[in-house]
Amino acid sequence: MITPCLSPKVRAMRRATFLTRLALAVGIIAIALRPAIAAEPTAAPLTCILGAFDDELTLLYQALAGPKEEVLRGIHFASGKLKGRSVIVCRSGIGKVNAAMVTTLLIEHYQPSEIIFCGIAGGINPDLHPGDIVIAAKTAQHDFGTLRAEGMEVRGTKSPVTWQRNPLFVEPDARLMALAEAAGHRIKLADIKTSEGERHPRIIKGIVATGDIFVASPAKKAELRKTLGADAVEMEGAAVAQVCRDLRVSWLVIRSISDRADHNALQDVDSFTAVAAQNAAQLVMDIVGHLAAPPATGKAGT
Repeated sequence: MITPCLSPKVRAMRRATFLTRLALAVGIIAIALRPAIAAEPTAAPLTCILGAFDDELTLLYQALAGPKEEVLRGIHFASGKLKGRSVIVCRSGIGKVNAAMVTTLLIEHYQPSEIIFCGIAGGINPDLHPGDIVIAAKTAQHDFGTLRAEGMEVRGTKSPVTWQRNPLFVEPDARLMALAEAAGHRIKLADIKTSEGERHPRIIKGIVATGDIFVASPAKKAELRKTLGADAVEMEGAAVAQVCRDLRVSWLVIRSISDRADHNALQDVDSFTAVAAQNAAQLVMDIVGHLAAPPATGKAGT
């Protein structure tokens, strides 16, 4: 076969076309190989703190040193130092979808070392009262599963990352749990005035149930206690936990009781949101302070 003689102009055009296609192919391969979410923490440790609404975050906003604001996709993020630790404080909005969306945005943009959700909850454990705190040793979604005639059969979701079934109960990072328990022994919470006199808030570790409903029903409260062993119920924690688990980011949920999830819940939440939010925030601030502290080193020979 005789190869036609091509003019320099045609050869240059063909060379340019080849190089363009090569660059495009390399770019496509690079995009395909790049992780969808960068889950590794940044070089400088960063803690992200979420709350569903502003009242849950007031104390934290006030305590920020050198605060700055950034807006991503219309969502406001406050950055600064808290107890010497670099932090981002952000309102997620109420509900599982809102919490999952903002958590994903936090991980994608800021690549935090850990995410802590801080806020109020309804008390399911009969021994808990407004102002008490539950450190979530486990979280579970109480409204995901199959609704049968005999009741709700809850189960874990399937991970979109692995397509494997997540456990019903998701457990936080052991290091953060240990820091939270230690903080619970250190902090001094103010006594709470009740109709029966003053009482000192309790801090326990327990099971936090999450669902897209505000529970103000003795029957639902009893069901959550029986089926999940829940100590508290709220509307965001397990969604944050699932996203963090799938994207390999440490997480922790801290909740303070604002009501007892019964027929008086709507009245009690108005009365006790301020003190409950403050108690949860105080515990989170202590945890963050010890995240910022340098690790203890023993003396040589000890």
